[in-house]
Amino acid sequence: MRKASGLFTTLLLLTASALAIDLTGTWNAKVELSTGQSGAPTFVLKQDGEKLTGTYSGALGDAPIKGTLKGDDVTIDFEVSGAQIHYAGKVDKDGKKIEGTVDYGGQASGKFTATKK
Repeated sequence: MRKASGLFTTLLLLTASALAIDLTGTWNAKVELSTGQSGAPTFVLKQDGEKLTGTYSGALGDAPIKGTLKGDDVTIDFEVSGAQIHYAGKVDKDGKKIEGTVDYGGQASGKFTATKK
């Protein structure tokens, strides 16, 4: 019986690993702000466990980013022109789409959708 339970545990761990979300890659986003403005930034992400690094490129310029992925919760933070920008969202079960909110340093806020290229 011990072998069977060990085999089950191994299979469960392998299945969980296979289903793990990997955000590494290029993401095209659409942002709609409460001010009526919109944008289409690009994020290039690299994932290492729960840690995200990479770059933001958009109307505000280019900036290095830091972020996290915990379960399906994603955060991305960066600074542009002295403003702290914060994205927070949820990734879908396929790991191909993130939806959430964005805060531009208290100056503007809105919603975003990002899809993996």
